[in-house]
Amino acid sequence: MIKPFKTTLLDQHLCKKRISILEADIDAREKLVDAIYSKIARRQKGYAKDRVVLESLAFQLHNLYCAFECLFRIVADHFENRVLGQKARNKKLLNRVAMNIAGIRPPLISEQSFLLFNELLIFRQMFRHDYRAKLEPDKIKIVLQKALALKKIYKIDFDTFLAQLIDKR
Repeated sequence: MIKPFKTTLLDQHLCKKRISILEADIDAREKLVDAIYSKIARRQKGYAKDRVVLESLAFQLHNLYCAFECLFRIVADHFENRVLGQKARNKKLLNRVAMNIAGIRPPLISEQSFLLFNELLIFRQMFRHDYRAKLEPDKIKIVLQKALALKKIYKIDFDTFLAQLIDKR
């Protein structure tokens, strides 16, 4: 017969400490995301008529997903001991943070956020790797709308994630 794992006060303290560190990491990354959203807001006007502003806005939308992806990697590494590795494919990482991993962690993002993040990922991939693609204001407008919709909900997802972690510990 296998005896159930018994947690000690030290185990509980270490767990709380690790969650506090993760919470600080998420908070720091959220501040970076907020700064990028501020840059996006400053570039929203006039991007359709000014090529330089359009390219600058596209670059900030690219940076926005990169900042979120870094946070996703922090969460995956924290709980899953780098199961994805450093060379994890971007889509696989996004799928992973949307998953509830029973006994380990709740999902970091909701299904609604997943769909928006996926659109940003697709744009980021195009922006980063398709050097022949021409940035079109109408296409950037769609990505911008997705990013702004995400702005309204991502913090709710992160707060829910942290609250569930704290409740389980």
